[in-house]
Amino acid sequence: MRTLGLDLGEQRIGVAVSDALGWTAQGERVIENTSWEQVVAELKSIIVEKEVGKVVVGLPKNMNGSLGPRAEKTLEFVARLKEELELPVITWDERLSTLAAQRTLLAADVSRKKRKQVIDKMAAVIILQNYLDSQ
Repeated sequence: MRTLGLDLGEQRIGVAVSDALGWTAQGERVIENTSWEQVVAELKSIIVEKEVGKVVVGLPKNMNGSLGPRAEKTLEFVARLKEELELPVITWDERLSTLAAQRTLLAADVSRKKRKQVIDKMAAVIILQNYLDSQ
């Protein structure tokens, strides 16, 4: 059964999906965060299509481990998502995942325009891969 990884942002949500064995994470897509209904509909579609059994959402903790305003919004999103889905939805510490994604894309010499298009998906891959590696 696959695991879905999400990097929640104000404007976009990066989506990654594991392989069937739960060993590797691959970038799936970026969902425009325009409305709750639209986001849930797209997530449900991916869940059915990819046969997902669990959802991991990146939790943006502060460097000292405390939760700030962005983390509180993420926890609200997770609570609502748990009500919508009949799957386990868990949070995973995502500190520095976007920075790691930026560094990876810079090292690969990806243009600034292209980086902007894929950074959220890449961050979701890093969050999900870190979660998978911990299991």
